[in-house]
Amino acid sequence: MTIQEMLGQSGLLTLLGMGVVFSFLIIMIICMYILHGILHALKLDKDAPAAKTVASPSTPTSAPAAGPASTNDQTVIAAIAAAVHDKELNS
Repeated sequence: MTIQEMLGQSGLLTLLGMGVVFSFLIIMIICMYILHGILHALKLDKDAPAAKTVASPSTPTSAPAAGPASTNDQTVIAAIAAAVHDKELNS
């Protein structure tokens, strides 16, 4: 087998491999569009609405709801404040 034949086969194999991958991607995109259409038709693409709660008169309405995210944010803020305070004491 000559060098030219080997280069020809490797080029053909490269094009065949790229064609297979490109074809798979096209099929996957088509399947995703079909699935999107099915989910949209069955109205499964929207999140469930959150239950509305009535705020008591003693609770201010402008305060953010306490939850895991706000607790995590407060923890991060406390850690940053402690690090800044420690840096000021050591400098």
